[in-house]
Amino acid sequence: MRASGSVAKVIGLAIEVEGLNASVGELCQILPAKGQAPMAAEVVGFHEDRVVVMPYGELAGVQAGCEVIASGRLFDTPVGDALLGRVIDGLGRPIDGLGRIQASGRALIQNTPPHPLKRSPIDQVFVTGVRAIDSVLTCGTGQRMGIFSGSGVGKSTLLGMIARYSSADISVIALIGERGREVQEFIQRDLGPEGLKRSVVVVSTSDQPALVRIKGAWVATAIAEYFRDQGKNVNLLMDSVTRFAMAQRELGLAIGEPPALRGYTPSVFALLPKIMERSGTSDRGAITAFYTVLVESDDLNEPITDTARSVLDGHIVLSRDLAAENHYPAIDVLASVSRVMSSVVSEDQRVLAGMLRETLAVYRDARDLINIGAYVGGSNPQIDRAIRLLPGITAFLRQRPEDASSFQDTVSGLRMVVS
Repeated sequence: MRASGSVAKVIGLAIEVEGLNASVGELCQILPAKGQAPMAAEVVGFHEDRVVVMPYGELAGVQAGCEVIASGRLFDTPVGDALLGRVIDGLGRPIDGLGRIQASGRALIQNTPPHPLKRSPIDQVFVTGVRAIDSVLTCGTGQRMGIFSGSGVGKSTLLGMIARYSSADISVIALIGERGREVQEFIQRDLGPEGLKRSVVVVSTSDQPALVRIKGAWVATAIAEYFRDQGKNVNLLMDSVTRFAMAQRELGLAIGEPPALRGYTPSVFALLPKIMERSGTSDRGAITAFYTVLVESDDLNEPITDTARSVLDGHIVLSRDLAAENHYPAIDVLASVSRVMSSVVSEDQRVLAGMLRETLAVYRDARDLINIGAYVGGSNPQIDRAIRLLPGITAFLRQRPEDASSFQDTVSGLRMVVS
């Protein structure tokens, strides 16, 4: 016995099916005409007495009357150590040409976050290997950080550095809505062979259907949860949350959901906390997550940026002005914050980090006077000190992608530049 129906209507990305008894999230198969291969699809909603499904591929070949068969199961993804060093697509299929993945099991991509009372406290430093982060924006193991950036400011390079040099056992990297050209570049140049060995890369490019881009984010999260449940220290990097939100907006509008802020549908703002809350600590392990947010028009108050910032445990802001000055990574220290830093670092480092921030803030306020020559040396001791220390601080915060920095070296360097 199998539940089946027939295609009644196609509107944009959605297909309305009549006569089918299926639940939301259930996998289906569409049997196109003319002997084409069956097409995988998923139930995404209902319209009156019809089931609305959305395919994982193109709609070519679908016509009225095509049979649609419900599978009776939900979407799952392969999990296990065999995934390490592999590149898979948003549906969990290998795309690296290395053959099938001999997974040890499968996991549903829909899961619940750890119980809030069973989350282990964040009390250990998570070393990223990036001096600007480890010194004044120190992260904790199990923290969720946002990397907020406009386009072309160096967020992919920064993610590659964190994936290569971090103290995590395993990295799970989700490239959601990326340009196809950038995927190979990221794997070979930013991640590198050594980084790939202990990583799982999930790729869903911008040309793929919205549902596949959404699935890519959930698949990466489910894989990270699997390794966390094995007691591993996992590093989850997702680039980007904004394109995940855009894909959900496409899906929501296609099934008739009303637009809210800037065209984003209400389901977008409901899904962002759900996917972000699934990372973090549990009673078995920890997922330290870095979510990039593509800031539209460099507006840090646009809806997705504002929502993500309110959910995450801190934010790293990349500055276009710093990038224009060839300052990489272009981290704006004064605009960034780590909400758990005070819980994981020593009092000595907190004082040193505060001194660096104060120095940068004093120089920023007096910068215009200094640049036009209106400031007279000796007028203000704080400004004199900022002018003296700034070259060392700038050199300390700059870092080439191929240079890793241990946590001990970072703290020692921080002490030197503010003394």
